[in-house]
Amino acid sequence: MVPVAALRRYVVAHQGYATRFRRARAADVAAEVGRLHAVQLDSIATVDRAHRLTLVSRVGAYDEADVSRLLREGRVFEYWAHEACLLPVSDYPLFKRRMVELSDRHWWGRERTAELRAVERDVLARIREEGALPVRAFEGRSEPMWGWKPEKRALEHLFAAGELAIAGRQGFQRLYDLPERVIPQALLEAPTPSEAEFRRGYALRAVQGRGALTEAGIAEHCRFRGGAKEIRPYVDALAREGLVRRVEVDDGGPPVVVPAGAELDGAPAGAVLLCPFDNLMWDRAFVRRLFGFDHVIEVYKREHERVYGYYVLPLLVGDRLVGRADLKADRAESVLRIRRFTPEPGVRRRLDEPLERAAARLARALGLERVER
Repeated sequence: MVPVAALRRYVVAHQGYATRFRRARAADVAAEVGRLHAVQLDSIATVDRAHRLTLVSRVGAYDEADVSRLLREGRVFEYWAHEACLLPVSDYPLFKRRMVELSDRHWWGRERTAELRAVERDVLARIREEGALPVRAFEGRSEPMWGWKPEKRALEHLFAAGELAIAGRQGFQRLYDLPERVIPQALLEAPTPSEAEFRRGYALRAVQGRGALTEAGIAEHCRFRGGAKEIRPYVDALAREGLVRRVEVDDGGPPVVVPAGAELDGAPAGAVLLCPFDNLMWDRAFVRRLFGFDHVIEVYKREHERVYGYYVLPLLVGDRLVGRADLKADRAESVLRIRRFTPEPGVRRRLDEPLERAAARLARALGLERVER
């Protein structure tokens, strides 16, 4: 049985956060995507895009164009994992099973109608002739929110079905291209796994990337229906093969699944501001259990309903989540602004110094000159 405090230290140490400024190359970014197995994408850029915040907190400052280059060169790929994510390209064959699942109906319930298939043929013909294109290259206007124009819906269905791949981004707009121009041929030709093989493989990657998860957390990470009950047979199989093991925790909660060779302790140090979509924060129930921290994302609330602010980054000091910083990057003035900081109840230590240190390192990694509070 492992003490919850030791499990918490292990989980934080497993994330590999950098607590000193460093610089990274494209190869470092690709390696980190491979280590985490998935890095979430999100369009909000109040501080910076989610994948960039997640990556710089670990590998340090890197050229923003590196991710597009890695996508274009087929060294990482983008697909629907926990959400839209950057994934190691070696996992492309695994996700061919999800492409089959999404071939006729998107997660969001949009069906590929006969009318839409005609649009898809036109879209594919243009991409085949002209090369990678963003959605704005096609005529028509989208309605507000999710009222996509037909070409946008066609592109998204083709992408979900694996009939298009993402060859980079312009700004944050996807560049859609034919898979054979982006993904290595050997991976395209690899056999499609069965549903059982997909679930087993993806469950293993979830545990390897996150370090420790409950069975319910694995199902949530992978977006598998059926929760813990449905994922349990796959964990059983992985345990029999000596790839993972279950560990009881002294808080009396559900056992956690960890890699078989994991040493369940660690010595995390320093202070880091975490992306609200960071891998550590995905399983809110587990975060609450380990840290006593209720992770709240308030960007979709009306201003008067927000408690902590619009775009709030949790502050991690050592192995504790000690507060929440509402941040905004003012790129015109090259300033990272701390608009509000809310310490967690019961935190007695002074947090000015670790907050300022973490904010200064984040600002430098994002190419901003200073921090203002």
